[in-house]
Amino acid sequence: MSTSVKRYVGLDVHKHYVVIAAVTAAHEVVLRPQRVNLTTLPAWARKHLRPSDEAVLEATSNAWYVHDLLEPLVSRVVVGVTQQIKLIAAALVKTDRKDALTLARLLAVNMIPPVWVPPQPVRDLRALINHRQRLVQAQTRLKNRLHSVLHRQQVVPPEGEVFALANRPWWLALDLPAGEKLRTRQDLTQLEQLVPLIAEVDAELHRLSLADPWADQMPYLVQLPGIGLLTAMTVLAAIGDITRFPTAKKLVGYAGLGARIHSSGETHYTGGITKQGRRELRTSLIEAAWVAVRYSPFWQAQFARLVARKEPNKAIVAIARMLLVVIWHVLSQQVADRHANPAKVAAYFLQWARQIKAPTQFGIRTATFARQQLDKLGLGQNLMTVKLGCLYKLPPSSLPTTKDNAAHTA
Repeated sequence: MSTSVKRYVGLDVHKHYVVIAAVTAAHEVVLRPQRVNLTTLPAWARKHLRPSDEAVLEATSNAWYVHDLLEPLVSRVVVGVTQQIKLIAAALVKTDRKDALTLARLLAVNMIPPVWVPPQPVRDLRALINHRQRLVQAQTRLKNRLHSVLHRQQVVPPEGEVFALANRPWWLALDLPAGEKLRTRQDLTQLEQLVPLIAEVDAELHRLSLADPWADQMPYLVQLPGIGLLTAMTVLAAIGDITRFPTAKKLVGYAGLGARIHSSGETHYTGGITKQGRRELRTSLIEAAWVAVRYSPFWQAQFARLVARKEPNKAIVAIARMLLVVIWHVLSQQVADRHANPAKVAAYFLQWARQIKAPTQFGIRTATFARQQLDKLGLGQNLMTVKLGCLYKLPPSSLPTTKDNAAHTA
Protein backbone atom coordinates (compact mmCIF):
# COMPACT_ATOMS: atom_id res chain seq x y z
CA MET A 1 0.00 0.00 0.00
CA SER A 2 1.21 3.51 -0.80
CA THR A 3 2.85 5.39 2.03
CA SER A 4 0.68 8.39 1.14
CA VAL A 5 -2.48 6.66 2.39
CA LYS A 6 -3.51 8.09 5.73
CA ARG A 7 -3.56 5.54 8.55
CA TYR A 8 -5.41 5.60 11.85
CA VAL A 9 -3.45 3.79 14.54
CA GLY A 10 -5.15 2.42 17.66
CA LEU A 11 -3.12 1.57 20.75
CA ASP A 12 -4.52 -0.51 23.60
CA VAL A 13 -2.09 0.43 26.37
CA HIS A 14 -1.35 -1.83 29.34
CA LYS A 15 1.15 -1.78 32.19
CA HIS A 16 3.99 -3.56 30.38
CA TYR A 17 2.90 -3.71 26.76
CA VAL A 18 0.72 -2.14 24.09
CA VAL A 19 -1.35 -3.75 21.33
CA ILE A 20 -1.24 -1.74 18.11
CA ALA A 21 -3.45 -1.88 15.00
CA ALA A 22 -4.15 0.48 12.11
CA VAL A 23 -6.88 1.03 9.53
CA THR A 24 -7.51 3.39 6.62
CA ALA A 25 -10.42 5.81 6.34
CA ALA A 26 -12.30 3.00 4.54
CA HIS A 27 -11.70 0.76 7.59
CA GLU A 28 -9.31 -1.49 5.67
CA VAL A 29 -6.89 -3.11 8.14
CA VAL A 30 -3.37 -2.05 7.13
CA LEU A 31 -1.63 -3.09 10.33
CA ARG A 32 -2.87 -6.25 11.96
CA PRO A 33 -3.01 -6.13 15.77
CA GLN A 34 0.39 -6.85 17.28
CA ARG A 35 1.76 -6.77 20.79
CA VAL A 36 4.75 -4.55 21.54
CA ASN A 37 6.50 -4.32 24.91
CA LEU A 38 6.79 -0.81 26.32
CA THR A 39 10.57 -1.21 26.50
CA THR A 40 10.78 -1.77 22.73
CA LEU A 41 7.97 0.63 21.79
CA PRO A 42 10.26 3.64 21.05
CA ALA A 43 12.26 1.68 18.47
CA TRP A 44 9.10 0.11 17.01
CA ALA A 45 7.38 3.47 16.68
CA ARG A 46 10.34 5.11 14.92
CA LYS A 47 10.49 2.24 12.43
CA HIS A 48 6.79 1.71 11.64
CA LEU A 49 4.93 4.99 12.19
CA ARG A 50 4.64 7.68 9.52
CA PRO A 51 4.35 11.47 9.82
CA SER A 52 0.91 11.30 8.18
CA ASP A 53 -0.48 8.81 10.73
CA GLU A 54 -2.99 9.67 13.42
CA ALA A 55 -2.86 7.71 16.68
CA VAL A 56 -5.33 7.16 19.50
CA LEU A 57 -5.09 5.66 22.98
CA GLU A 58 -7.18 5.65 26.14
CA ALA A 59 -6.36 7.78 29.19
CA THR A 60 -4.73 5.04 31.26
CA SER A 61 -1.78 5.01 33.64
CA ASN A 62 0.86 4.98 30.86
CA ALA A 63 -1.07 7.29 28.53
CA TRP A 64 1.13 10.38 28.90
CA TYR A 65 4.34 8.41 28.36
CA VAL A 66 2.98 6.91 25.14
CA HIS A 67 1.51 10.25 24.06
CA ASP A 68 4.83 12.06 24.47
CA LEU A 69 6.63 9.25 22.64
CA LEU A 70 4.29 9.30 19.63
CA GLU A 71 3.66 13.04 19.31
CA PRO A 72 6.88 13.89 17.37
CA LEU A 73 6.41 10.90 15.03
CA VAL A 74 2.81 11.33 13.78
CA SER A 75 0.51 14.14 12.69
CA ARG A 76 -1.84 13.85 15.70
CA VAL A 77 -2.19 11.89 18.92
CA VAL A 78 -5.64 11.69 20.52
CA VAL A 79 -6.08 10.57 24.13
CA GLY A 80 -9.66 9.44 24.66
CA VAL A 81 -11.90 9.37 27.72
CA THR A 82 -12.05 5.71 28.77
CA GLN A 83 -15.64 5.74 30.05
CA GLN A 84 -17.03 7.45 26.96
CA ILE A 85 -15.14 5.14 24.60
CA LYS A 86 -16.66 2.15 26.40
CA LEU A 87 -20.15 3.55 25.85
CA ILE A 88 -19.50 4.10 22.15
CA ALA A 89 -17.74 0.81 21.49
CA ALA A 90 -19.57 -1.58 23.84
CA ALA A 91 -18.95 -5.17 22.74
CA LEU A 92 -19.80 -8.63 24.05
CA VAL A 93 -16.41 -9.96 22.93
CA LYS A 94 -13.53 -7.93 24.31
CA THR A 95 -9.85 -8.63 23.66
CA ASP A 96 -6.74 -6.47 23.41
CA ARG A 97 -6.60 -7.01 19.64
CA LYS A 98 -10.26 -6.05 19.14
CA ASP A 99 -9.84 -3.01 21.38
CA ALA A 100 -6.88 -1.75 19.32
CA LEU A 101 -8.83 -2.14 16.08
CA THR A 102 -11.93 -0.54 17.59
CA LEU A 103 -9.92 2.50 18.69
CA ALA A 104 -8.42 2.84 15.21
CA ARG A 105 -11.85 2.62 13.54
CA LEU A 106 -13.41 5.13 15.93
CA LEU A 107 -10.58 7.56 15.21
CA ALA A 108 -11.08 7.10 11.46
CA VAL A 109 -14.67 8.34 11.78
CA ASN A 110 -13.75 11.04 14.32
CA MET A 111 -15.76 9.51 17.18
CA ILE A 112 -13.11 9.64 19.92
CA PRO A 113 -14.00 12.08 22.73
CA PRO A 114 -10.55 13.60 23.42
CA VAL A 115 -9.19 14.68 26.77
CA TRP A 116 -6.98 17.67 27.38
CA VAL A 117 -3.31 16.68 27.44
CA PRO A 118 -1.80 18.51 30.42
CA PRO A 119 1.67 20.03 30.03
CA GLN A 120 4.48 18.73 32.21
CA PRO A 121 4.14 21.31 35.06
CA VAL A 122 0.47 20.34 35.48
CA ARG A 123 1.31 16.63 35.49
CA ASP A 124 4.05 17.18 38.07
CA LEU A 125 1.79 19.21 40.34
CA ARG A 126 -1.04 16.68 40.07
CA ALA A 127 1.37 13.88 40.97
CA LEU A 128 2.62 15.83 43.99
CA ILE A 129 -0.93 16.58 45.17
CA ASN A 130 -1.88 12.90 44.78
CA HIS A 131 1.25 11.83 46.67
CA ARG A 132 0.37 14.14 49.56
CA GLN A 133 -3.17 12.81 49.60
CA ARG A 134 -1.88 9.24 49.91
CA LEU A 135 0.37 10.24 52.82
CA VAL A 136 -2.51 12.00 54.60
CA GLN A 137 -4.79 9.01 54.04
CA ALA A 138 -2.15 6.72 55.56
CA GLN A 139 -1.88 9.11 58.51
CA THR A 140 -5.66 9.08 58.97
CA ARG A 141 -5.79 5.27 58.93
CA LEU A 142 -3.09 5.07 61.60
CA LYS A 143 -4.89 7.57 63.82
CA ASN A 144 -8.17 5.69 63.41
CA ARG A 145 -6.51 2.43 64.45
CA LEU A 146 -4.99 4.07 67.52
CA HIS A 147 -8.32 5.64 68.46
CA SER A 148 -9.92 2.21 68.19
CA VAL A 149 -7.37 0.87 70.71
CA LEU A 150 -8.51 3.47 73.24
CA HIS A 151 -12.13 2.68 72.48
CA ARG A 152 -11.71 -1.08 72.95
CA GLN A 153 -9.76 -0.66 76.18
CA GLN A 154 -12.10 2.06 77.51
CA VAL A 155 -9.15 4.41 78.03
CA VAL A 156 -9.71 8.17 78.35
CA PRO A 157 -7.00 10.03 76.36
CA PRO A 158 -5.11 13.00 77.82
CA GLU A 159 -6.29 16.51 77.00
CA GLY A 160 -4.97 18.24 73.92
CA GLU A 161 -3.50 16.57 70.87
CA VAL A 162 -3.50 12.88 71.73
CA PHE A 163 -0.90 12.07 69.05
CA ALA A 164 1.55 14.80 70.04
CA LEU A 165 5.12 13.64 70.53
CA ALA A 166 4.92 14.61 74.20
CA ASN A 167 2.21 11.94 74.67
CA ARG A 168 4.36 9.11 73.28
CA PRO A 169 5.39 7.88 76.78
CA TRP A 170 1.70 7.83 77.78
CA TRP A 171 0.86 5.59 74.82
CA LEU A 172 3.75 3.22 75.55
CA ALA A 173 2.77 2.95 79.20
CA LEU A 174 -0.77 1.75 78.43
CA ASP A 175 -1.62 -1.63 79.94
CA LEU A 176 -2.42 -3.58 76.75
CA PRO A 177 -2.20 -7.21 75.63
CA ALA A 178 1.22 -8.04 74.16
CA GLY A 179 0.02 -8.20 70.54
CA GLU A 180 -1.94 -4.96 70.75
CA LYS A 181 0.94 -3.24 72.53
CA LEU A 182 3.26 -4.19 69.64
CA ARG A 183 0.78 -2.95 67.02
CA THR A 184 0.26 0.29 68.92
CA ARG A 185 4.00 0.91 69.17
CA GLN A 186 4.49 0.30 65.44
CA ASP A 187 1.51 2.47 64.49
CA LEU A 188 2.95 5.30 66.57
CA THR A 189 6.31 4.87 64.85
CA GLN A 190 4.73 5.01 61.41
CA LEU A 191 2.71 8.04 62.44
CA GLU A 192 5.85 9.88 63.52
CA GLN A 193 7.58 8.97 60.26
CA LEU A 194 4.75 10.42 58.18
CA VAL A 195 4.94 13.87 59.81
CA PRO A 196 8.26 14.94 58.21
CA LEU A 197 7.26 13.36 54.89
CA ILE A 198 4.08 15.43 54.70
CA ALA A 199 6.01 18.52 55.82
CA GLU A 200 8.52 17.95 53.00
CA VAL A 201 5.73 17.77 50.42
CA ASP A 202 4.14 20.91 51.88
CA ALA A 203 7.46 22.74 51.62
CA GLU A 204 7.66 21.83 47.92
CA LEU A 205 4.09 23.05 47.37
CA HIS A 206 5.01 26.29 49.13
CA ARG A 207 7.94 26.72 46.75
CA LEU A 208 5.83 25.95 43.69
CA SER A 209 3.20 28.51 44.74
CA LEU A 210 5.73 31.21 43.81
CA ALA A 211 7.08 29.47 40.72
CA ASP A 212 5.90 29.57 37.10
CA PRO A 213 3.26 28.94 35.93
CA TRP A 214 1.41 29.10 39.28
CA ALA A 215 2.68 32.32 40.85
CA ASP A 216 0.61 34.63 38.63
CA GLN A 217 -2.62 32.70 39.30
CA MET A 218 -2.29 32.10 43.02
CA PRO A 219 -3.37 35.58 44.27
CA TYR A 220 -6.70 35.29 42.45
CA LEU A 221 -7.50 32.12 44.41
CA VAL A 222 -5.97 32.95 47.79
CA GLN A 223 -8.06 36.14 47.89
CA LEU A 224 -11.22 34.02 48.19
CA PRO A 225 -12.59 32.97 51.61
CA GLY A 226 -11.96 29.31 52.39
CA ILE A 227 -9.13 28.89 49.88
CA GLY A 228 -5.69 28.59 51.43
CA LEU A 229 -2.40 27.70 49.82
CA LEU A 230 -2.95 23.94 49.64
CA THR A 231 -6.50 24.26 48.30
CA ALA A 232 -5.38 26.82 45.73
CA MET A 233 -2.62 24.55 44.45
CA THR A 234 -5.06 21.62 44.30
CA VAL A 235 -7.53 23.71 42.28
CA LEU A 236 -4.83 24.94 39.90
CA ALA A 237 -3.52 21.40 39.37
CA ALA A 238 -7.01 20.14 38.54
CA ILE A 239 -7.93 23.04 36.23
CA GLY A 240 -4.57 23.34 34.50
CA ASP A 241 -5.44 26.00 31.92
CA ILE A 242 -8.55 28.04 32.67
CA THR A 243 -8.85 29.11 29.02
CA ARG A 244 -9.94 25.59 28.04
CA PHE A 245 -13.25 26.27 29.81
CA PRO A 246 -15.18 28.79 27.69
CA THR A 247 -17.87 29.17 30.36
CA ALA A 248 -18.20 28.70 34.11
CA LYS A 249 -20.78 26.00 33.40
CA LYS A 250 -18.13 23.92 31.61
CA LEU A 251 -15.85 24.14 34.64
CA VAL A 252 -18.69 23.17 36.98
CA GLY A 253 -19.35 20.10 34.85
CA TYR A 254 -15.65 19.24 34.84
CA ALA A 255 -15.69 19.23 38.65
CA GLY A 256 -18.75 16.97 38.77
CA LEU A 257 -20.75 19.64 40.61
CA GLY A 258 -23.45 19.98 37.95
CA ALA A 259 -26.89 18.46 38.50
CA ARG A 260 -28.03 15.22 36.90
CA ILE A 261 -30.79 15.90 34.37
CA HIS A 262 -33.36 13.52 32.87
CA SER A 263 -35.52 15.01 30.16
CA SER A 264 -37.50 12.75 27.84
CA GLY A 265 -40.92 13.37 26.41
CA GLU A 266 -43.07 14.90 29.13
CA THR A 267 -40.72 13.73 31.88
CA HIS A 268 -38.20 16.21 33.22
CA TYR A 269 -36.42 16.15 36.55
CA THR A 270 -33.05 16.91 38.07
CA GLY A 271 -31.16 14.86 40.62
CA GLY A 272 -28.00 15.17 42.67
CA ILE A 273 -24.63 16.21 41.32
CA THR A 274 -23.04 14.07 38.61
CA LYS A 275 -19.81 13.41 40.56
CA GLN A 276 -18.09 12.97 37.19
CA GLY A 277 -14.82 14.76 36.76
CA ARG A 278 -11.85 15.44 39.00
CA ARG A 279 -12.69 14.23 42.48
CA GLU A 280 -9.95 16.21 44.24
CA LEU A 281 -11.32 19.46 42.77
CA ARG A 282 -14.84 18.67 43.95
CA THR A 283 -13.68 17.60 47.43
CA SER A 284 -11.43 20.64 47.89
CA LEU A 285 -14.23 23.03 46.91
CA ILE A 286 -16.69 21.47 49.34
CA GLU A 287 -14.14 21.76 52.14
CA ALA A 288 -13.45 25.37 51.13
CA ALA A 289 -17.19 26.08 51.09
CA TRP A 290 -17.54 24.99 54.72
CA VAL A 291 -14.75 27.37 55.72
CA ALA A 292 -16.22 30.19 53.65
CA VAL A 293 -19.67 29.96 55.22
CA ARG A 294 -18.07 30.02 58.66
CA TYR A 295 -15.96 33.15 58.24
CA SER A 296 -17.33 35.18 55.30
CA PRO A 297 -20.48 37.30 55.86
CA PHE A 298 -21.32 37.09 52.15
CA TRP A 299 -21.13 33.29 52.02
CA GLN A 300 -22.86 33.01 55.39
CA ALA A 301 -25.83 34.86 53.91
CA GLN A 302 -25.85 32.66 50.82
CA PHE A 303 -25.75 29.52 52.96
CA ALA A 304 -28.55 30.75 55.20
CA ARG A 305 -30.72 31.42 52.16
CA LEU A 306 -30.09 27.93 50.79
CA VAL A 307 -30.35 26.01 54.06
CA ALA A 308 -33.83 27.46 54.61
CA ARG A 309 -35.15 25.16 51.86
CA LYS A 310 -32.69 22.27 51.66
CA GLU A 311 -30.45 20.09 53.83
CA PRO A 312 -27.14 21.62 55.00
CA ASN A 313 -25.06 19.09 53.02
CA LYS A 314 -26.96 19.90 49.83
CA ALA A 315 -26.70 23.60 50.57
CA ILE A 316 -22.92 23.38 50.97
CA VAL A 317 -22.64 21.63 47.61
CA ALA A 318 -24.53 24.55 46.08
CA ILE A 319 -22.09 26.94 47.78
CA ALA A 320 -19.15 24.95 46.38
CA ARG A 321 -20.67 25.25 42.91
CA MET A 322 -21.11 29.01 43.32
CA LEU A 323 -17.55 29.30 44.61
CA LEU A 324 -16.28 27.49 41.52
CA VAL A 325 -18.15 29.96 39.31
CA VAL A 326 -16.35 32.79 41.13
CA ILE A 327 -13.05 30.95 40.58
CA TRP A 328 -13.77 30.79 36.84
CA HIS A 329 -14.43 34.54 36.74
CA VAL A 330 -11.38 35.65 38.72
CA LEU A 331 -8.99 33.31 36.87
CA SER A 332 -10.32 33.81 33.35
CA GLN A 333 -10.68 37.58 33.68
CA GLN A 334 -7.71 38.15 36.03
CA VAL A 335 -9.68 40.36 38.43
CA ALA A 336 -10.37 40.58 42.12
CA ASP A 337 -13.56 39.15 43.57
CA ARG A 338 -16.28 41.80 43.60
CA HIS A 339 -17.07 40.92 47.23
CA ALA A 340 -13.42 41.15 48.30
CA ASN A 341 -12.67 42.94 51.56
CA PRO A 342 -9.15 44.43 51.11
CA ALA A 343 -8.25 44.07 54.80
CA LYS A 344 -9.27 40.40 54.89
CA VAL A 345 -7.57 39.68 51.59
CA ALA A 346 -4.40 41.29 52.95
CA ALA A 347 -4.65 38.99 55.98
CA TYR A 348 -4.93 35.97 53.64
CA PHE A 349 -1.77 37.12 51.85
CA LEU A 350 0.06 37.61 55.16
CA GLN A 351 -0.87 34.05 56.09
CA TRP A 352 0.41 32.85 52.73
CA ALA A 353 3.70 34.69 53.35
CA ARG A 354 4.00 33.03 56.76
CA GLN A 355 3.40 29.57 55.30
CA ILE A 356 6.10 29.91 52.67
CA LYS A 357 8.44 31.64 55.17
CA ALA A 358 8.86 34.52 52.73
CA PRO A 359 11.55 36.43 54.70
CA THR A 360 13.91 33.44 55.13
CA GLN A 361 13.14 31.42 51.99
CA PHE A 362 12.69 34.22 49.46
CA GLY A 363 14.17 37.30 51.13
CA ILE A 364 10.84 39.17 51.04
CA ARG A 365 9.33 40.85 54.10
CA THR A 366 5.93 39.44 55.03
CA ALA A 367 4.22 42.83 54.70
CA THR A 368 5.98 43.55 51.40
CA PHE A 369 4.85 40.21 50.02
CA ALA A 370 1.24 40.98 50.99
CA ARG A 371 1.43 44.39 49.32
CA GLN A 372 2.80 42.87 46.10
CA GLN A 373 -0.13 40.45 45.92
CA LEU A 374 -2.66 43.19 46.70
CA ASP A 375 -1.26 45.28 43.86
CA LYS A 376 -1.67 42.36 41.45
CA LEU A 377 -5.37 42.42 42.27
CA GLY A 378 -5.68 46.18 42.32
CA LEU A 379 -6.89 46.06 45.93
CA GLY A 380 -6.14 47.98 49.10
CA GLN A 381 -4.18 50.92 47.69
CA ASN A 382 -5.19 52.97 50.76
CA LEU A 383 -4.64 50.10 53.20
CA MET A 384 -1.67 50.81 55.49
CA THR A 385 -1.95 48.34 58.38
CA VAL A 386 -3.32 44.82 58.79
CA LYS A 387 -3.70 42.82 61.99
CA LEU A 388 -2.93 39.13 61.97
CA GLY A 389 -1.89 38.26 65.49
CA CYS A 390 0.31 41.33 65.50
CA LEU A 391 -0.03 44.58 63.55
CA TYR A 392 1.68 44.62 60.15
CA LYS A 393 2.55 47.92 58.48
CA LEU A 394 2.20 47.59 54.72
CA PRO A 395 4.54 49.51 52.41
CA PRO A 396 2.91 52.06 50.08
CA SER A 397 1.12 50.71 47.04
CA SER A 398 2.69 51.12 43.61
CA LEU A 399 -0.80 51.78 42.23
CA PRO A 400 -2.67 55.11 42.33
CA THR A 401 -5.03 55.41 45.29
CA THR A 402 -8.75 55.12 44.63
CA LYS A 403 -11.92 55.58 46.61
CA ASP A 404 -13.14 52.08 45.74
CA ASN A 405 -10.43 49.53 46.27
CA ALA A 406 -12.37 46.48 45.11
CA ALA A 407 -12.35 45.50 41.47
CA HIS A 408 -15.42 43.72 40.20
CA THR A 409 -15.93 40.52 38.37
CA ALA A 410 -18.18 40.44 35.35
